[in-house]
Amino acid sequence: MKKVDLSIDFLGVHCENPFFLSSSPVCHNYEMISKAFDAGWGGVFYKTVGVFIADECSPRFDTHRKEGTPFIGFKNMEQISEYSWQENAEIIKKLKKDYPTKVMGVSIMGSNEEEWALLAREMTKAGADILELNFSCPQMTSHAMGSDVGQNTELVEKYTRIVCENTHVPVIAKMTPNITHIEVPSIAAKKGGAAAVSAINTIKSICGIDVENMCGRPVVNGVSSISGYSGAAVKPIALRFIAQLKQHPELQGFPVSGIGGVETWQDAVEFLLLGAENIQVTTAVMQYGYRIVEDLKEGLAFFMEEHGYTSLRDFIGKAVPNIIPCENLDRSFQIVPKIDYDKCVGCGRCYTSCFDGSHQAIDWDADKHRPTITDRCVGCHLCLNVCPVKDCITPGEIKFKKGKEAHEVKIQHDFDYLP
Repeated sequence: MKKVDLSIDFLGVHCENPFFLSSSPVCHNYEMISKAFDAGWGGVFYKTVGVFIADECSPRFDTHRKEGTPFIGFKNMEQISEYSWQENAEIIKKLKKDYPTKVMGVSIMGSNEEEWALLAREMTKAGADILELNFSCPQMTSHAMGSDVGQNTELVEKYTRIVCENTHVPVIAKMTPNITHIEVPSIAAKKGGAAAVSAINTIKSICGIDVENMCGRPVVNGVSSISGYSGAAVKPIALRFIAQLKQHPELQGFPVSGIGGVETWQDAVEFLLLGAENIQVTTAVMQYGYRIVEDLKEGLAFFMEEHGYTSLRDFIGKAVPNIIPCENLDRSFQIVPKIDYDKCVGCGRCYTSCFDGSHQAIDWDADKHRPTITDRCVGCHLCLNVCPVKDCITPGEIKFKKGKEAHEVKIQHDFDYLP
């Protein structure tokens, strides 16, 4: 079996692997980042440095849960670094000195032209290999910073240009998902000189309501606020935005650093297949610690060996051409599911879901606790998705609609999304 190489040159910067900590509470001081580097992370995007020093609330984290699972979504009301830019510069200098082969990306955020220029110059002097411009934090206490700026294309282009004029290292613009078309500010960042974008930052949210205090969670002295949502639940949204970035005519070939719900190596592979060249992680580290990078690297290497890839460039972006407009989908056939009765436990979930939520295409034998798929089936596959038994319901016969010519149809075989 061929030896695989997990390293990649991203924006001209050599990375020993594509896995970076994203700018967040998981990488805001020397002790944390040195531990992460020792654990095997390829690099970090240091927690956002600003002239503004955050004064944080308590508590500031909460979660969104579903029965039988760890949390699927995470709410974060924390802002940028609580240290001065001078203190952060010293930390970055020491990290770069002690870990010269690791990549020091540094996230910065100003509130005006002078602050953006200052931060660009000083973090470059401190040893930043890459600068990431935070145009996307959804919980800043000033409208002159964060996601409010990231939705203003004029400011995105202007501030990006100012940073590029005050540094020699690659500049990445971090995009907000709190917008309809992420491509619009991304194009503005490119015009301003950015070498890439990173996407997505957290999604504005109310994670839930505390009925005792009649306010959102977490409860801060009887009230709460809208703030950023992350974790596994946001991955589908992140993948959608990355696909749109990679397919836009004005962003063809424009590099992307992927963020949003990466917990497993399978998640990472999906981001890479959609064209991300770098993978950022935060919420998974909050759950499992820095050692999760071992699983990410090992799983990615296994995937590459299994598919005959020796480098990341062999498969980055391979899924992009197969994301097409819905009007172009082949609608000439129906795939009727089949039931393996040796595996069926007679729970009735497929019948209930089909009758109450789909096309009433499953009959139920109450005496035998046995479902039967009827000719009314339209091939929606709701039954397959609600069945609790692995491979009990799978794709079956392909039926072509009246008047449609039979042809080869590629189908999905893997429905086990969990590691």
